[in-house]
Amino acid sequence: MYIVAYNGSQLSNAALHRAATYAKQTGDDVLAVAVVPEDAEYAVEQGWIPSKDDFDRGDIVSELHRTAVKIAPGASFRSLAAGRFPAPGEIVGKLKRVAHNEDADVVFVGSENAGRVVTPLASVGGNVASGKTYDVHIVRHAPPNVRERLPKSDFYFTD
Repeated sequence: MYIVAYNGSQLSNAALHRAATYAKQTGDDVLAVAVVPEDAEYAVEQGWIPSKDDFDRGDIVSELHRTAVKIAPGASFRSLAAGRFPAPGEIVGKLKRVAHNEDADVVFVGSENAGRVVTPLASVGGNVASGKTYDVHIVRHAPPNVRERLPKSDFYFTD
């Protein structure tokens, strides 16, 4: 099983694409995991919504699911909730639990910080990499076909 830490960013799209490519060769399943806190400010920072007024966790999860399926049609998708203002390490902890519970062989993470410091303080990549029961594939560069975020679906443009 390949687990992908997925948030719809350019690098997580690249990580999902890479996992799906490898899975075709190995016959493994792919599971994209999105942790979406009940936090409008966090959602704006992630680029999921344009403003705090647009916050709807269900819409965000639906959009992440649609995007993931466009990149890796054969992948499964799971969203996990986190409380408002998640504690440091809460998102990483949830991802590591999924990796453990699913008996992951490899966890794919998109992280631009991975090459600078082995375990950067604010990096999901570095912290997920500390798991000892699975290998970690860190994607630091997006190939040209997944460099940009995929366009948002129409729900962002409806009244």
